[in-house]
Amino acid sequence: PVFAGMNGSAIGNFSCVIYNIFLMNCTWQAGRDAPADTQYFLYWQNSRDDEEMECELYIKDENGRNIGCSFQNVSIGTEEAYFLVKGSSKDSLIQFYDEYIDLYKIEILTAPLNVTAQCTRDSAGCIITWNPPLTSHVEKAKCFQYQINIQNK
Repeated sequence: PVFAGMNGSAIGNFSCVIYNIFLMNCTWQAGRDAPADTQYFLYWQNSRDDEEMECELYIKDENGRNIGCSFQNVSIGTEEAYFLVKGSSKDSLIQFYDEYIDLYKIEILTAPLNVTAQCTRDSAGCIITWNPPLTSHVEKAKCFQYQINIQNK
């Protein structure tokens, strides 16, 4: 059965974030009714054509239970990525958790690069320039919007 396992044993509060262009962290909380010996394992697939991969670097809580995973060399594709968290316990069956995520929606962009300000004393004011942030999937600078907050000091 699709939802075999003890109710309340699947993980909760699953979330992932991509940062520094190609690093990804995923975290979760143990199921509220999961037995104390429950251990969780994360698998993910970047696209239908990619192989499913298990986490190589788990984040553990004080009891040694996996509560997250760190990934390196993540690339953002055009398809939704598939995430699956399975659990195991010697006491009972554990429900799995799965989710599809558009990776571009969870990326935290770096700050714009090479920000410069050239100001004059006359009415011309200041010219502020910058380069777009680094990203693994946006190729057109016009895809970015910026907000400038200027404060007089």
